[in-house]
Amino acid sequence: MFDVNKIREDFPILKREINGNSLVYLDSAATSQKPKQVIDKIVEFYENNNANIHRGVHTLSVEATEMVDSARKKVAKFINAKPEEIIFVRNASEAINLVAYAWLRRELKEGEVVVTSVMEHHSDLVTWQEIVKEKKGELRFVGIDGEGRLDLKDLEKKLDGKVRLVAVTAVSNVLGTINSISSIKNLVSSRAPGALILIDGAQSVPHMPTDVTKMGVDFLAFSGHKMLGPTGVGVLLGKKEILEKMEPFMYGGDMIGEVKLTGSIWAELPNKFEAGTPDICGIIALGEAVDYLTKLGMENVREHEKDLIKYALEKMKPLEEKGLVTIYGPRDPEERGGVLTFNVNGIHAHDSAQVLDKYGIAVRSGQHCGAPLVEIHGVSAMARASFYVYTTKEEIDYLVEKIQEIPKVFKI
Repeated sequence: MFDVNKIREDFPILKREINGNSLVYLDSAATSQKPKQVIDKIVEFYENNNANIHRGVHTLSVEATEMVDSARKKVAKFINAKPEEIIFVRNASEAINLVAYAWLRRELKEGEVVVTSVMEHHSDLVTWQEIVKEKKGELRFVGIDGEGRLDLKDLEKKLDGKVRLVAVTAVSNVLGTINSISSIKNLVSSRAPGALILIDGAQSVPHMPTDVTKMGVDFLAFSGHKMLGPTGVGVLLGKKEILEKMEPFMYGGDMIGEVKLTGSIWAELPNKFEAGTPDICGIIALGEAVDYLTKLGMENVREHEKDLIKYALEKMKPLEEKGLVTIYGPRDPEERGGVLTFNVNGIHAHDSAQVLDKYGIAVRSGQHCGAPLVEIHGVSAMARASFYVYTTKEEIDYLVEKIQEIPKVFKI
């Protein structure tokens, strides 16, 4: 069974006090906390197995290589992919940039189109802006409806034979909106059959079951640090037949099969895209994080967060009806991840976050690397409380209680 109180025992940082109060960590959309199992794996590697991977014949190198290979297989199984389709990078941003520079920059012709949406993280927006500008292409943005859902009718209008890439998020990091990947896939297949599809999975892979075979997309990007793993390691999933045709993004050691003064031959997948020494320990620790999430069961993780967001929206509703707060994003928990985005009316989000911090509550404030989406809502910033496997309803109660203290501080 999914026992959140038992799960919390695995996270040492949750025992901390902040400003004399027990830590209430509600910033998991920015980065998740790490269980002791992951922390111990990092210590274990550096104490017992530390060595560089590949080509080394001594015991430590062989051990480290086997551990990285094992982690790759774990990640692949976690999203139902082939191990050779898993490219380790630093984060989701680098994964998206890899596609931009190793595929789109070489393939996009003048006048051709990239389609994305107004709800994208800057990593899945600025990247395409720069490539499209350089290649003299066109960037089209799909809008949203009044509750922050992707406008599929608008997507249909934006698709035609000129489209080479459709890049959208699976879950909005700002509003928590869950997009229907199957609906997007069907529209692209019918309206722009030659286009590839890239999904930003930074806010979906850690929070719900992911099956890339069923999704049928060409690329999926996500970060380890948002799914209980360490910072500095992320993943690009790419279809094997596409990755094999792509040229490398970076050059150097470990990504070559043969080097002569007259030229070089690239290594096989996935090494072709992993130049230089990777974050070996980070990859291994990510494998441990995948083990932890697999043991919990991703269906259970999703149900836990669905229950939390439903509870949070119900608790916040009276405050909204009194005119104290504004809540953003879909109201149906089925359409929303574990993200509660709000503003205390008349008070800047940063000020709200600072007051909450005095009570030990950690929330994110600002534009959340989604400036266009925030500005569409007519505000300069939003406060965001985001949940994960260790979040409790009692913490949500405490959050709602202390939100009501914020206007008192500013005498509103």
